[in-house]
Amino acid sequence: MNRFKTRPARPHSAGIRPRLRAAALALAALSAAAGCAAPAAPAPAASATAAATPTPAASASSATSTGTVASTDATCNPYASSLAPLPGTPQVTPGSFVATIKQRGHLVAGVDANTYHFEYFNPRDGNFEGFDIDMIQAVARAIFGSNIAGRIQYKAITDDDRIPDVNNGTVDIVAHTMTITCGRLKQVDFSSVYFDAHRRVLVLDSSHANGLNDLGGQPVCATKGSDSVGSIESAPSHPKLVLAPYITDCLVMLQQGQVAAICSDDTILEGLMAQDPFTKIVGPDLTDEPYGLAISRTHPDFVRFVNAVLENERTSGAWKASYVTWVGRPAPQPPPVGYAR
Repeated sequence: MNRFKTRPARPHSAGIRPRLRAAALALAALSAAAGCAAPAAPAPAASATAAATPTPAASASSATSTGTVASTDATCNPYASSLAPLPGTPQVTPGSFVATIKQRGHLVAGVDANTYHFEYFNPRDGNFEGFDIDMIQAVARAIFGSNIAGRIQYKAITDDDRIPDVNNGTVDIVAHTMTITCGRLKQVDFSSVYFDAHRRVLVLDSSHANGLNDLGGQPVCATKGSDSVGSIESAPSHPKLVLAPYITDCLVMLQQGQVAAICSDDTILEGLMAQDPFTKIVGPDLTDEPYGLAISRTHPDFVRFVNAVLENERTSGAWKASYVTWVGRPAPQPPPVGYAR
């Protein structure tokens, strides 16, 4: 059963709707712009001007370079692909990458500034907030102690930046609604699964489409570097793929009529619905999307450390508390956990 329930279309007058639509568009642009305002988070803002010209995908090969859905590889199990935590509570051991982070004085986390409910920059208080942010803060507390003020440097990055940035050391860890796939497991390590999402489709509430099968030949937006690209490209109805750097760019294009739909995870689409009440999520679950925290393959000790932190989050009740705060109630059991070694 999905966590998020699709809301029915609401009645509205012809005169009121355009004004509300304009307000929603402005909110989407403001959300993206907030990512720019955040310290150490220089993400370009989504704007009506930038989004006015959709960018068709150049080729399937470039758009799907991050790999295919994990379930297509019989040797790959995203729910049991990570490294087992060491027994006991997370420990900062001498000579480890975690010790290097502690000596540096702050953890560098790659996040999105615009994914409402999961990772977004709140311009009202100047803080990053959301379910993914709670996971990063738990890791920081395990390293630095309970007082983590100033101990996390958030860097707003695109979907396409996630793997390069974690591999070149720009960030220590990525918390970015990032699905564990077989292709990505060849490039980075992941933590154990900390959240289960599902891919679906967002349309305007005036649309009669009920999923990708009803969008043949029509432009459908996805973020570059996301595995939603594969869902659009493989759809039998052959919708037209439009790539954008940020999901809020997709929302602005949908509001302006530049695209007919957005394909992404239900977690992300629910956040877009909160910004524009005249949208709806439609269609069946296209894929399962198990989220993991991405870490460089050169730091296996950090992977085990993070998995110990996540295990504490699950068993202490903190995971469920975060779920209730950001996703809704009742909170389910955390995703099943397995380890490769």
